[in-house]
Amino acid sequence: MSVPAAPPRAPQGQPRKAALAAWIGSALEYYDFFIYGSAAALVFPKVFFDESDPANATLLSLATFGVAYAARPVGAFFLGHVGDRLGRRKIMVFTLVLMGLSTFLIGCLPTRAQVGGLAPLLLVLCRVLQGISAAGEQASAGSMTLEHAPAHRRAYFTSFTLSGTQAGQLLATLVFLPIAALPEDQLLSWGWRIPFWLSVVVAVVGYVIRRTLHETPEFSRQTHASGGVARLPLAVLLRDHWADVLRVIAGALVASVSTIFTVWALSYATSDAVGMDRSAMLWVGALANLVALGTIPLWARLADRIGRRPVYLVGAAGSALLMFGYLWAISTGSYALTFTLGILAFGVVYSAANAVWPAFYGEMFPTRVRLSGMAIGTQIGFAVAGFAVTFAAQIAGPDGADWFAVALFTAALCLPPVVAALTARETHRVPTEELGERSVAGARVADAREATV
Repeated sequence: MSVPAAPPRAPQGQPRKAALAAWIGSALEYYDFFIYGSAAALVFPKVFFDESDPANATLLSLATFGVAYAARPVGAFFLGHVGDRLGRRKIMVFTLVLMGLSTFLIGCLPTRAQVGGLAPLLLVLCRVLQGISAAGEQASAGSMTLEHAPAHRRAYFTSFTLSGTQAGQLLATLVFLPIAALPEDQLLSWGWRIPFWLSVVVAVVGYVIRRTLHETPEFSRQTHASGGVARLPLAVLLRDHWADVLRVIAGALVASVSTIFTVWALSYATSDAVGMDRSAMLWVGALANLVALGTIPLWARLADRIGRRPVYLVGAAGSALLMFGYLWAISTGSYALTFTLGILAFGVVYSAANAVWPAFYGEMFPTRVRLSGMAIGTQIGFAVAGFAVTFAAQIAGPDGADWFAVALFTAALCLPPVVAALTARETHRVPTEELGERSVAGARVADAREATV
């Protein structure tokens, strides 16, 4: 009887290379994503919407920010299926190219003054493409780094995906600072376009790195062990792992903290109700993200030592409480309070949840459906988080000044993540090949069942 060939091993150094590829790809994705958020709060109401009704123009502009989140679940179903069928690397390359292209095109769009109602429609189309790209980015990068990482350092290596996200937000803010300081006529005519065009540089660098990545040893092992991958990963996911998909959906609602902090709070602080300087508020985000670059790997190292759940709970519950303090600080107009509480809330406490979730969510699923489970679960939750900005604009009242109601709304969205974490299994000591399975025997049964799917 012939003995099957052993599955291919990944070359040495792939864990670090995978982490670097995840970092730079996520940095590009979220640079692109959050320059849109800054522009939606500061520029797009005047460029793409009717200036005769500023309040409605701002509401519509913030709604386009949420459109990408609505597109993300659709992209997640497609990209998750392809990633679990064909591998993680292909999705990582595809999402990078799509995000870079759609962001560059936003910088080329005509304004409402030039083409009328066609302008916001084109903006929404590009935003949908951004959403589809983002749907597969973090899930594929998280799966890639988790499956390459040493078992005792999975949280640390997967945290590079979210460090990249924070770096992208930081880069977006730093690029927007000099743009926001331009005279208003220059800002609205050509200045706002520059950050969107600059995304091409990072896209090229990321593409080169990701093209040279090898597929993960776990994906290769799974393909070898079962004689192939599941023909319908989505069917396997919803049949055998639906409870964990629901946990990931609930957990992903914690991203509401990021969208409220990054977009709504910026719009509120620079509104007539408060009147803070827009450059100063951009610096709050920049410094908070700079601090997060240091705290994310520290939280991840702690999660590798004590477990995913306690660290995640600190991030989710702590963010709910600190949002009250941060929005109150903005309402006082105090720059010192706003900087201090903004950095503490977003740079330190929220980073605990950010550091852990790529490992926490990914470890809920076996290799055969990991990318699908992460992508679908997170993107449905993120879709709600994306529109949290629009809901916040309505909850804040006609003058946009009811910060307490917005803080209460954000805290309510942090409750499902807390429940999800409390009901989830602790996985930091589970071997990588056994993740998502109740037992080794269960893994073998699942492999056999997949042959019929």
